[in-house]
Amino acid sequence: MESSKIQQFLEGKTIFITGATGFLAKILVEKILRVQPNMKKLYLLVRASDTKSAKKRFYEEVMQTELFKVLREKIGAKNLNSLVEEKVFPVAGDISFEDFGIENSEIKDEMFKEIDIIINSAATTRFDERYDCTVNVLKFGKRCEKVKIIVHVSTAYVCGEGEGVISEKSFILGETLNKNSYLDIDVERKVIEDKLKELEAQNLTSKEVMIAMKDLGIQRATLHGWPNTYSFTKAMGEMLLGHLKENLQLVIIRPTIITSTYIEPFPGWIEGVKTVDSFILGYGKGILNFCFGDPNTKVDAIPGDMVVNSILAAIIAHGKQYYSSQESIYHISSSEKNPLKSCDIQLFLFHYFTKNPWINKDGNIVKVGTPLLFSSMDSFQNYISTYYWPLLKILELANLLSWRRFDKTYKNLERKIDMAIRLAELYKPYLLFHGSFDDVNTERLRMAMKECNMDDVLSFDPRCIKWEDYFMNTHLPGAVKRIF
Repeated sequence: MESSKIQQFLEGKTIFITGATGFLAKILVEKILRVQPNMKKLYLLVRASDTKSAKKRFYEEVMQTELFKVLREKIGAKNLNSLVEEKVFPVAGDISFEDFGIENSEIKDEMFKEIDIIINSAATTRFDERYDCTVNVLKFGKRCEKVKIIVHVSTAYVCGEGEGVISEKSFILGETLNKNSYLDIDVERKVIEDKLKELEAQNLTSKEVMIAMKDLGIQRATLHGWPNTYSFTKAMGEMLLGHLKENLQLVIIRPTIITSTYIEPFPGWIEGVKTVDSFILGYGKGILNFCFGDPNTKVDAIPGDMVVNSILAAIIAHGKQYYSSQESIYHISSSEKNPLKSCDIQLFLFHYFTKNPWINKDGNIVKVGTPLLFSSMDSFQNYISTYYWPLLKILELANLLSWRRFDKTYKNLERKIDMAIRLAELYKPYLLFHGSFDDVNTERLRMAMKECNMDDVLSFDPRCIKWEDYFMNTHLPGAVKRIF
């Protein structure tokens, strides 16, 4: 049994997880409850106004998901409810505030005394919040009496648009990717503060402020060599953690493109539209007819349950002090050990949706052709300019001359073009990536799990993945069922 093979795995420990309603955190919570119900407590930070609201959101958005069906069947619904009631404590708070804005001083004091492990899996969305959120996690950890390790979930793409083999190395505070500038994080914070004051004085709507801050984030990222705000702020977060951690053991997990579960708790579970799934969704529904990458470009994908297993493996390895602090960054990736190519995904999509066509809302079968494969943004933009913009202009004129007879057709084409351009700009850094991720540290972590006979319970070796079988029989069916 899993529990007997993992005897002391987190037993008696109190764990704190941020971003508790997110995709990875849900898989993590389910895994812990399933393999180690003897942990002491599981504190979960949930964005909510009070404890009652946090519990409600946790039960509705986490416990009632399909993800927990295996555990529910294994121990029974009543026993699962009792386990959660006894061990799991949703805490109302917000990662963007110091001490997460936890207002209940009694709960906060208990957390400071009890927490052994912090796992930061929160995914903030605003440029003006992201790296400050990371520092808030570290400050909170320093106030906890027993915390020995903080696991921070970052992204492998902090490297920007790198080429060649990308090593598992840490950032130096102030380092930039273009090497022509110095990244002063205090300056970046001041730029944000000044911009927010300027926007506030203009009495703009929250949406207008969000758009303006998004544009600012892209400008600052580009200035220092990063392709987008997400990878830029993740890199700054890593820098600050490394610089400020002092005696705390810090583990940084850098996953690549996260896909649906490979095995646990069952294959194919996914939630929300991820990187590759945006194109799957658009292609299957007949909205898009293209993918990115030259035929041999590596698309680095890794199933969500493997990422979670790597997090738990790192906690065990560092908790037992198998490694020195210099080995605390892990690429959770597939490009070195089991590369997936753009042309493979192109064929998987075509074969799957040819055999399993989407039925639209009118009851009609959506027929797909082999998706086009663009190896650069220039080739994509030329294609749009040559084939779609002229057609849209013709439709616009015909629509005006015919008293809007072609209004629906015009709007549908406009929507397709807008979606194609938006997705191309958003995901270019990941799907037109020309590097691969070294995983020397991660391989040592896998070996450590093998030595203590936990490599099957905490499996995260991408070499076992048969990509065609995974996409055709697991990921694509899972995405169609749970996202479409």
